Amino acid sequence: MAASYARTFGEEGRAWIAALPALVETHLERWGLVRDGAAGAGEASLVLPVRREDGTRAVLKLQMPRQETTAALIGLRTWNGAGTVRLLDHDPLSSTMLLERLNGARTLAALEDDDEATAILADLLARLVSVPAPEGLRGLGEITAEMLTRAPDAAAALTDPSDRRLLLGWAAAVAEVADEPGDRLLHWDLHYDNVLAATREPWLAIDPEPLAGDPGFDLWPALDSRWGDVVASGDTPRILRRRFDHLTEALALDRPRATAWTLARLLQNELWNIEDGAPTLAPSSVALSEALQNRRPRHSGA
Repeated sequence: MAASYARTFGEEGRAWIAALPALVETHLERWGLVRDGAAGAGEASLVLPVRREDGTRAVLKLQMPRQETTAALIGLRTWNGAGTVRLLDHDPLSSTMLLERLNGARTLAALEDDDEATAILADLLARLVSVPAPEGLRGLGEITAEMLTRAPDAAAALTDPSDRRLLLGWAAAVAEVADEPGDRLLHWDLHYDNVLAATREPWLAIDPEPLAGDPGFDLWPALDSRWGDVVASGDTPRILRRRFDHLTEALALDRPRATAWTLARLLQNELWNIEDGAPTLAPSSVALSEALQNRRPRHSGA
């Protein structure tokens, strides 16, 4: 986590990490919490199991304030525990959150039956996107306009002509739906590992990165979940199409439109990858694009 902050935010990130122990102590005292287990950390946040004065088990989540953390607070307050982890308290200045404690050792990825896992995620996602997006969130229209502006230069940076054609094809599909970006409250990162077993409900979503937009833009994380297992199955297109069918049926989405917004997500991912120096498209992006558009597998350089 410290290395990630130093790499991403430079001196600002190192300073935030240095101040983190004091920030933890401040909120333990402020909210009357005691530590109750080993700390966990990813690249962006520190999570501490705690107990409240009344014995309630919770977690303290700390990460550097920025647009994403503000959006997460807005989303969690709006959903108010309906399908998501419940926000028990928060500090708007530091973006520190006190959350209900879920079973962090059991994610949806633990389920062997992929259809069951997809159906559970689809049900949660349908509940989340049924909520109109509140004020204060970024909109998909803004993001889409930026992607379409960047797409030609990004395509030119790819070394494989077929990759260039594919990325520009995604941009063309996105342009067809860009004038109706949607107004639903999106999670933006609902994959299998962001659904945890719980007590209040069997499963709840965590770690949202809320955005206002079309629900079709929220399908990709589920489609891409447990990717190694999808490839190892030997029938990647079938699994991807089946997941897509589960999701679009549960959310009552128009499939051509949902396909276009999923291609928008592929475009977004690949623009980030190209910006980081990738010379070719990710195989997973190509495979998903082909599965959803019923294309035959292409050959490099074709």
